[in-house]
Amino acid sequence: MINKETSKKIASLLLEIEAIKINTKSPFKWSSGWNSPIYCDNRLSLSYPEIRDYIKEKLAGEISNNFSGVQTIAGVATAGIPQGALVADNLKLPFIYVRSKPKGHGMENLIEGKITKGQKVVILEDLVSTGGSSLKAAEALRSVGVEILGMIAIFTYGFKRAEKNFKNAKIKLVTLCDYPTLLEEALIHNFIKEEELVSLKAWGVDPENWEY
Repeated sequence: MINKETSKKIASLLLEIEAIKINTKSPFKWSSGWNSPIYCDNRLSLSYPEIRDYIKEKLAGEISNNFSGVQTIAGVATAGIPQGALVADNLKLPFIYVRSKPKGHGMENLIEGKITKGQKVVILEDLVSTGGSSLKAAEALRSVGVEILGMIAIFTYGFKRAEKNFKNAKIKLVTLCDYPTLLEEALIHNFIKEEELVSLKAWGVDPENWEY
């Protein structure tokens, strides 16, 4: 369950620094080919120390509250690496990260850091859309005998496809902020107009077939 106060604060901060941009007239093109009225780049928060600290502390708090017994934080490349390292430092836990593909030289590692079979890990991701890349990282960790307690992310679009994917993978997902809260805050702070809400909500329900 998302903490509403935290979710509103995160949405407001990300909109303020333009880490999240909304445009229903000239949508952004995702690598999947989908047209999207929203672009989210949480990496921008790293350039703002106060915001960076707030996000780090909230992520660490949710991990402590939801994943008892966590022994290691695993970041998902690339955006989950700096956030994960910050959170691991806050919790005084070891940190590892998962590449999108094996390194092309040296040991050709897919996972970087000290790994022990049975290690209790929480995966940290900056953003969840369909969950594809996040769950691929989870598969890589499970393949080496790691026990995944769950995954935490700063933001989720809340797509039904993602919910199904995480349920099938038997991985609990906790996030700080979600798409409905983002729309609420964007309207309150005049980042969007009332008449744009219908289109934005339609995209959230069926992004693949959304028409603008």
